[in-house]
Amino acid sequence: MSDKKQTSSGIEIKPLYAAEGGEVPGEYPYTRGIQKDMYRGKLWTMRQYAGFSTAEESNKRYHFLLKQGTSGLSVAFDLPTQIGYDSDHELADGEVGKVGVAIDSLRDMEILFGGIRLQDITTSMTINATAATLLAMYIALAKKQGADLNQISGTIQNDILKEYAARGTYIYPPAQSMRLITDIFEYCSTSLPKWNTISISGYHIREAGSTAVQELAFTLANGKAYLKAALEKGLDINVFAKRLSFFFNCHNNFFEEIAKFRAARRMWAHITKELGATDASAQKLRFHTQTGGSTLTAQQPLNNIIRVSSQAMAAVLGGTQSLHTNGYDEALSLPTEQAAKIALRTQQVIAFESGITDTPDPLAGSYFIESLTDEMEAAAHKYIDTIDAMGGSVKAIEQDYIQQEIAAASYQYQRELETGERVLVGVNKFTEQEPALDNVFRVDDSIRQLQIEKLNSLKAERDNELVRANLADLTTAAKGSNNLMPFIISAVESYATLGEIADVLREVFGEY
Repeated sequence: MSDKKQTSSGIEIKPLYAAEGGEVPGEYPYTRGIQKDMYRGKLWTMRQYAGFSTAEESNKRYHFLLKQGTSGLSVAFDLPTQIGYDSDHELADGEVGKVGVAIDSLRDMEILFGGIRLQDITTSMTINATAATLLAMYIALAKKQGADLNQISGTIQNDILKEYAARGTYIYPPAQSMRLITDIFEYCSTSLPKWNTISISGYHIREAGSTAVQELAFTLANGKAYLKAALEKGLDINVFAKRLSFFFNCHNNFFEEIAKFRAARRMWAHITKELGATDASAQKLRFHTQTGGSTLTAQQPLNNIIRVSSQAMAAVLGGTQSLHTNGYDEALSLPTEQAAKIALRTQQVIAFESGITDTPDPLAGSYFIESLTDEMEAAAHKYIDTIDAMGGSVKAIEQDYIQQEIAAASYQYQRELETGERVLVGVNKFTEQEPALDNVFRVDDSIRQLQIEKLNSLKAERDNELVRANLADLTTAAKGSNNLMPFIISAVESYATLGEIADVLREVFGEY
């Protein structure tokens, strides 16, 4: 990108606008951004979330997105994969491939990334309870491709606390889940140094109905809990905190969302510093943003293109490191190729036509934005102080505090919609009779049978003695205190299935 920027009228845009002695981007506490030049130096990663049906079908969509100019992949997994059941399990019936791709074994992972060199892309995987197993499969595939593991980069969500609070795809009790997470931190710090070992997620907290302030507070409180758990394990905050990332939602209130992102960076810088981080990279909050799925409407779905554009622009003005824009038809189905393409084009128009990338944090110094940033921070701190007094996020979740706060906010929002106090265009104002959208995406139930056939053939071809031995080693390790990642990697390399590995851990850890 050229160093010189100017408006369409030829007015030069400076690399930085700041008050004398005022805060600048790239310097503590990073309110204005984590890089000195932000998008002037490098655009955010356009990371479109995709995954459905079988690994074969999702692979086709990934190649389509890469051809359209997406700069990073983001994998959605189906519900059975998220909660540790193979596609042939009775509880998987009706759910295989529906909200994401079905991954039963390393063989599915090989198909999913067929024709894609893992060393050449970054991949984000939205997976939590079974994160260690999916990461192990990714590592095993990278090794098979001959990749340099020091160069493999991407993110695993691995944020179990928000599952107990807001989403529900947990398997094991909190303490055992936290062990798996810190094992991943420890393993990757030496074996996969460029990998982001957790994406602490406010996205699902917001989708469950929280306010922007609650999303900010509960996400950072969870982040604080992960920092403390890793410190208790004896890990160095200046090493592991560099590989933590965050995942935020972006809803419709344009300025509130921008202020939320600015406040989040400042608050995290203070939190990490208080817990002993002295390295600048360990103090910086890096985050991915997804536009608000729950803001999209089935009524007048094309209105969603405008909502997504506004939300994406707020995320960019707020300084996001990567971005997923939702398809306009997502209130009705998984996105069609057409909707996925328009979502990606939305990011490309903002990046190359809007001019908002030409100077970092262009809204800094606005009386409104600065005041709103301060007020968001103060309101979020009240929640964090309450959670700290309870003994941290795990205790607050066990006492149902976070869940109750989200439920109350969600109820209030719904009430405002029903009374008309809050306007939702096309739903409670400017409504009209309209034909149903006919071009919607459907996943056929028959794909479960395809996955079962693949599982049967895998089990007939693999070395079952080796699988049994590796699962026995994993059982012994889970009963002790060894890091579990090497044992899970050995199991997936012998083509043990996701369900078999989850069952071993269920047996040792119990279910929550």
